[in-house]
Amino acid sequence: MTLSVIGAGFGRTGTLSLKLALEELGFGPCYHMMEVFKNPSAFGWWEAAADGGPVDWARIFEGYRSTVDWPNATFYRELAEAYPEARVILTERDPETWFASTQATIFAREIDPATEDPFERMILKVVYGLFDRRMHDKDHVISVFKAHNARVREVIAPERLLVYEVTQGWAPLCEFLGVPVPDGPMPKVNARENFPRDIGRAAVGS
Repeated sequence: MTLSVIGAGFGRTGTLSLKLALEELGFGPCYHMMEVFKNPSAFGWWEAAADGGPVDWARIFEGYRSTVDWPNATFYRELAEAYPEARVILTERDPETWFASTQATIFAREIDPATEDPFERMILKVVYGLFDRRMHDKDHVISVFKAHNARVREVIAPERLLVYEVTQGWAPLCEFLGVPVPDGPMPKVNARENFPRDIGRAAVGS
């Protein structure tokens, strides 16, 4: 089994809904931040990747057919090169709405830069580092978000890329992947009001 779909979109752009949709369409299991919590060894693997060390992508994604969300979104370019046959999906969202969502969920967590906690170290390097750890600087965070999305469009060949908002539903996603449209509705999960503020700590059970 090898990766056939790579998600390049940042967290809070509908990535969990996309994970479930890909799995329903036969592109699962799909790797997502929630999968990282199932294997604490992965914290160190992703931290090493952020440090520029050698990465064994086959080990990280063993048993998975697709991947979305962080931490992989930070490394979409490397993954696209490692899996040249894989298609790339860039999930987007209105920047203002996206920023507000991050502040209520994933960026609400304050992390001590001196932390020795493996999960927190990974988040600092793989996610917060993209924003120079200025997680509440609205203009800066949105500028990074926009620059990332623009860069994905530049780096990934158009025929290999789907720029997608999950509110568009099944049709563009299924057309891009060459599969039939399911009868049921597109999965919609992880609404802000249902997101646990300490999701990482809850997920790893400490």
